[in-house]
Amino acid sequence: MKNKISPWSWVPTLYFAEGLPNVLVTGLAAVMYMQMGLSDAELGLYTGWLALPWVVKPLWSPFVDLLKTKRWWVLTMQLLIGAALAGIAFTLPTAMWFQCTMFFLFVMAFASATHDISADGFYMIELDEHNQAKFVGIRNTFYRLAVIFGNGLLVSFAGVLQVLFRNRIAFTWSLIFYGLAGLFIALWLYHGVKMPRPAADVQKDDSVSNVMAGLKTMFVTFFTKFPPRETFVVIMFLLFYRFPEALLNTMTKTFLMRPNSSGGLGLSPQEYGLVNGTVGLIGLLLGGIVGGLLVSRDGMKKWLWPMVWAITLPDIVYVILSYTLNSNVFVVGSLLFVEQFGYGFGFTALTLYMLYYSQGKYKTSHYAICTGISYLGLMLPGMVSGYIKDAVGYQVFFNIVMVTCIITFVVTAFLKIEPEFGKKK
Repeated sequence: MKNKISPWSWVPTLYFAEGLPNVLVTGLAAVMYMQMGLSDAELGLYTGWLALPWVVKPLWSPFVDLLKTKRWWVLTMQLLIGAALAGIAFTLPTAMWFQCTMFFLFVMAFASATHDISADGFYMIELDEHNQAKFVGIRNTFYRLAVIFGNGLLVSFAGVLQVLFRNRIAFTWSLIFYGLAGLFIALWLYHGVKMPRPAADVQKDDSVSNVMAGLKTMFVTFFTKFPPRETFVVIMFLLFYRFPEALLNTMTKTFLMRPNSSGGLGLSPQEYGLVNGTVGLIGLLLGGIVGGLLVSRDGMKKWLWPMVWAITLPDIVYVILSYTLNSNVFVVGSLLFVEQFGYGFGFTALTLYMLYYSQGKYKTSHYAICTGISYLGLMLPGMVSGYIKDAVGYQVFFNIVMVTCIITFVVTAFLKIEPEFGKKK
């Protein structure tokens, strides 16, 4: 029987709701905390911890399958995210603002990671293979629109509010998060009406002991898929392919906005939202699209090394900016476009290799483990990046990052990939 509810009425909003809390935790929170007075060392350490739910997500994903329905999990997590956003807004003007907002951000990170699991599962249950393929571009587009909204428009809007309310930082960010809480409550209400109720979306009749046994089998097969030496190479690649990016991730945000006296470019929130959240993200998207098209035509092995060069060498733009301190929006935007295009192109190699390694019976679960290991590789260096930067300054820090690009080349050199993998048949 054909569903009466069109995927157009829920797929775009569902994936906007999936992308937004992720960018709020991993991007917007760093900008807010910087404006609230945290040092770079504190920013790197504390915001790094917020990535933990995405690292350990594979551990509880089987229980999302076991308990309740995917629809129930999606709606419950959206309501929890809305409540966490309201908690941030309410506690920002208080004396315990940092402890309270970190707590609510961690709740939101956990809810967001769980929402990822349930939303993707619901998508696969509700849509047949044809419609899954048909709407994959739509879901990715609206996920990226959420990133532009979070890293671009919201930061710019915060800057406008700070002008209107005479730089009352806590108050303006509180208004932003109250608005986001209202948005998520609206999404929760909307999806409660518009999301279908698939007949296949039912609570599984299984025991916790069986799930635990399956979880053990899943992990054992992941680490025994290849001989020990090759498995070690894979783990090192997943952990360290993005090592330079892991160091840069938070520090580039602070570099763009801190004043010249602190070694930064001194961009306003409006300028930051334009160059990083909009122009940079467009470069990232285009890089990913070009990478996917070239691999589809020629296979991953042919383009692996160009992708390694692309994800590492454009990091030099931050070395250039740290020495020139050129804050011209056109110049900064152009350089960030190049850097993000290279990152998007190079990131294709990691995504495709995770798909390559995950082939087999447990491909969905093994892919989740790959993403967890990759997140860990971002989290740990990111937590110490601020300490390094505070010790040596932006100029030396960005030079150190360029030297660590060697790590990406080393961990890639030992990979074994079938020449035809990724090539369109």
